[in-house]
Amino acid sequence: MAIITIDFEASCLPRHGRSYPIEVGIACPGMARNWLIRPHQDWRGWDWTDEAQALHGLTPADLERGGVPVSRVFDELAAAVAGHRIVADSLIDQYWLDTLCTAAGTVRPFAIDHVSLVIDELGAGEQRIAGAVARADGAVGGRHRAAQDAAWLAAVLSDLGAEMARLPTEAAKPLMAWDASASSNLLLQSAHVADRIAR
Repeated sequence: MAIITIDFEASCLPRHGRSYPIEVGIACPGMARNWLIRPHQDWRGWDWTDEAQALHGLTPADLERGGVPVSRVFDELAAAVAGHRIVADSLIDQYWLDTLCTAAGTVRPFAIDHVSLVIDELGAGEQRIAGAVARADGAVGGRHRAAQDAAWLAAVLSDLGAEMARLPTEAAKPLMAWDASASSNLLLQSAHVADRIAR
């Protein structure tokens, strides 16, 4: 199943208060799309932090002026990713998807896999991951907007998939003893992901 990566920007991290999604982006090689989310009335009084705003650069006024209603975001997002496997580089993205779906009054149409699952399936080691991260850093300009962050992750996975496909069949099999957490830490150590998680 083809992969589409997903990323949410939010009002703050859940540990900083009641957090709601403000932007969602998706990407695969050759495509990136995003939706600004107009805050739902159910989110009134929820938290917004200066720290988050400093990273994504969006303001409440931006969302009121250019945001799309929650129900429309949900409908268009669900249609855009139908039939694909959805992958993110943070477990928190599932929380923001669920928050969006609750506000839209519907059940979530898909689950989000963490990138470590895909890397485990590919059997990519730390050296290959580091190379893919470096190439994605050079290829994707800008960070901390949803479509850009999703495009960065899509570039990493596309690079890994292409490289693993060039290996002999036996070498390309997932490594049963491979430490997914160690290789995932390489992703987290990149400037992009480390900054995202600090939101």
